[in-house]
Amino acid sequence: MGTEGTYDSQREQGGQGADDAGARWLGRPSGSHAGAARVPRPASPPMPALPPRPPAAAFDARHWLRAHRADAEPGLWRYGHRPRTPGTSEEVPTRALVVGAVISVACGIFVWAVWSTDYIAVQRLPLKLFTPSDWWRGEPGQPARTAGAVYNSLFAALLIYFCGRLGNWPALYRRLVLDRPQPGRAFGAAVSGLLVVWIVLATDLLPFFYAILHALVPMSVLRGDPEVAAVLGVAIHVLIATALLWPFARTGGWLDFFRKPAPEVVAPLETGPEPGEDPAGWPRLRAAGQPGAADRLAAEVAGGRMNDVDCARIGHAWSRVEAGALAPGVFVDGVMKQGAAACLHPSGDRDLPVRAAGHDLLTAQVKVGVYAEHPRNPPARRGAGAALDPSVLGTSLLAVGPHGSDRTRRLVRPLAESLSLQALAGRAAVVVVSAEGVELGPEGSYDVVVKIGDPDSVHDLDLYGGITDPDEAAMLLSEAFTGDLPDVDSRRAAVTLGQLIGPFSAAHGRFPSPPELRELLDGGREALDLLRAGLHPEEHRAYLREVDARERHLGTSADLGAVLADRVALLDRPAFSAFFDTRGRSRPFSLRALEHPVRVRIVLPERSHPEAARVLTRLVFAQFVSSVGARRDTSLFAALVLDDAASAVTTDSVRAVQRLRQLNAGAVLAVRSLDDVGPHLHAALLGAVGCLMTFPGITTWEGKRFAEAWGKEWVETREVAQHTVFADQPFTRALHALRKLVTGKAVTTDAVTVRQVERERWSASELAYAVPAGHAVLSLTTVRGEHAPPLLVRLDG
Repeated sequence: MGTEGTYDSQREQGGQGADDAGARWLGRPSGSHAGAARVPRPASPPMPALPPRPPAAAFDARHWLRAHRADAEPGLWRYGHRPRTPGTSEEVPTRALVVGAVISVACGIFVWAVWSTDYIAVQRLPLKLFTPSDWWRGEPGQPARTAGAVYNSLFAALLIYFCGRLGNWPALYRRLVLDRPQPGRAFGAAVSGLLVVWIVLATDLLPFFYAILHALVPMSVLRGDPEVAAVLGVAIHVLIATALLWPFARTGGWLDFFRKPAPEVVAPLETGPEPGEDPAGWPRLRAAGQPGAADRLAAEVAGGRMNDVDCARIGHAWSRVEAGALAPGVFVDGVMKQGAAACLHPSGDRDLPVRAAGHDLLTAQVKVGVYAEHPRNPPARRGAGAALDPSVLGTSLLAVGPHGSDRTRRLVRPLAESLSLQALAGRAAVVVVSAEGVELGPEGSYDVVVKIGDPDSVHDLDLYGGITDPDEAAMLLSEAFTGDLPDVDSRRAAVTLGQLIGPFSAAHGRFPSPPELRELLDGGREALDLLRAGLHPEEHRAYLREVDARERHLGTSADLGAVLADRVALLDRPAFSAFFDTRGRSRPFSLRALEHPVRVRIVLPERSHPEAARVLTRLVFAQFVSSVGARRDTSLFAALVLDDAASAVTTDSVRAVQRLRQLNAGAVLAVRSLDDVGPHLHAALLGAVGCLMTFPGITTWEGKRFAEAWGKEWVETREVAQHTVFADQPFTRALHALRKLVTGKAVTTDAVTVRQVERERWSASELAYAVPAGHAVLSLTTVRGEHAPPLLVRLDG
């Protein structure tokens, strides 16, 4: 049918075929294929019931689809992002704004005082040039007084405008009023509005008001009945005051302040769509000649029955139709029958039980913070959201920071959550590895949860990762068992393991379990004789030669059997007796399932068996690299998230990280300290990953490594040198002496030198001591080669 289990039409219709497709990678046995494989397929428990979901009205899919998403640089949160204008890039201090406003007001008062006294002889010359000359002969009449009032009002308006520009009044109003939360915003706007009303109605600064009043209202009315004139005057004053206060009411949010607060809902930033291009109307389907499916989905959006996961999942399904991977009839049939529930993930989930971060599934971004208002950050980035997505995670991410830096809560969990949401949308597969007790979301957020060493764990971990080639299996195990031993060559260890795994697989039809492998490594010639007895002399001649070669190496200086046996013994513990089974008695999960949008959580026994946890971390990493390299379809983004990746960093794994970006895969490697990684791997690791992140609490020698990796940049520096001024004239010397007596300092002049110098982007000392708590320094590289320099991010934004 050309579909994955995610989009199988039979599943949408309730048929058996879809259930089998989902069972093959979720681990449930299906039909006659349950036990056909030599190495057992993954198994899965029934999916747990989700907690009550919030009402559909809490998320407006229509507004979310129409929201503005800027074409921004890597690492910028595109949802609702508006670039800063160059004029507002450098923020002026509030004190400077207040001082400038006070000075401009003082200047305006002085100029108006001079103007009001008619001190300048020619100040009324323009008025007399444009009015009849007989108005100014003798005592000025009513027309002359009205013209003078209008003339003075025009000058006052121009004076206010220039003083406002001089004192930057709009910026001061924006800083002191608009940027404040309620009720300070409403109060500040009220004070400003009342000040304007007082200036217009209660002062003679704008006398044109009375001139216009006399022009619009007949004098007979004003001089007639006193009560009528008073009521009319009050009404006109109220009308003008209302008109003056209306802009301040809008900017101060008076209506929202006095209105009864409504329940908090998602309020996306919306921009009006172009005619015929409304995203909520599914224009891609209409353009392809599927108006019926588009109308059904638009009705689901309008009715509030569709969330962001549904929109992303169905949009991805249509992209697969356009790519020819899914039949159009299957897609349309599912949409017409299921609506928002079409093209479901095999688990049946349409959302996660809990979300702890902000996500935008249309751009596949997760918001991890806000770029801080810091001199090292470019002005255009300050205040903008910081986000991560598969385009940067495809180059892998290394995050270094101690436990106190909240590395797990503010980075690892949001990333695991984002990748799980993308898996529900059919666009990613994720494997999350952590120790027990680490909070990375509820178990209901994952399809498969493997708890190594927990007797209540329903799933087991396939020790060989679904591999059927003995040599490849031996390479994976050698990396897991000896990857952290600098004195042991992993290739020789792979040869030793291959000499045992291959013959055992030929004799028993399966790979050895840890107890059996330990016995082969540590049992001597008796164990090899038993293995040789199970092989056919003719059919397994090549494997017999492997056993003979293994026997010749026993007891020699090059024999790695004892070392490997000690490492295998870490997994041959009573706590692991129910795990790593190869006889088909457990339900092992294999990482070969990464061809499907699966969500996996692997919990390691770091507290009770720390060495075994480190071996398993390397094993999972090696299996992940092998599995993503063996995928036939690389359209899914595969991600491995390691909450403590120090033990997984080896020479071979560093090389493997560089190959992941070519396979549409990436790894998130979080470590407590670079000291947990071998010193010979520091430079190679920092060069292999494309994204680097440091948290507060690292040491200066760790910061030195990051400073070298981030390099230097050209900056403009200003050097000011002060030189003492020596006066020649007696009067000037006397003034200088008086100034020195008053200020206590000699008279100096400043010599400023501006030059371009090369400086480290972040020095080791700054990374160790200048990064505030709750912040991190983040640099990014996309799979297309775009770079974002290291910038300071406020993680609680």
